Amino acid sequence: MPDLRVPPGPGIPHGLILPERELSERFARASGPGGQGVNTTDSRVQLSFDIGASTALTPEQRDRLFARLSSRLAGTTVTIDAAEYRSQRRNRLAARERLADLLRTHLAPPPPARRPRRRSRATIERRLADKRRRSEIKESRRNPGL
Repeated sequence: MPDLRVPPGPGIPHGLILPERELSERFARASGPGGQGVNTTDSRVQLSFDIGASTALTPEQRDRLFARLSSRLAGTTVTIDAAEYRSQRRNRLAARERLADLLRTHLAPPPPARRPRRRSRATIERRLADKRRRSEIKESRRNPGL
């Protein structure tokens, strides 16, 4: 199969191309429907990509992926399984699409930090006036005899 193209997105404005030699595919028998063919065809695909050895990623991108994918990594390799289709070819395409989506979402920069806004003086005064009014209402409900 050809090189894997990751479409442009935040963090990768021009997209990304992973060379075919950096991807490794393994095939196994998939469980599930498929009749007699399920026992004979290796339709399950495990697509692996070694982030640490990749020449397509910049050091910043590599560090970002290591930080964000730490729970999914085995060493420096991320692996995607695909077994939802009966055809090995469709599973290969599905695994490649999932890897591209995974890289695209995890290479996006973090959102900007939230800057708390300052409340206006009128808002603060309205809030305090409401509190005073509520306090007076509750005060008027008290039993005056005690």
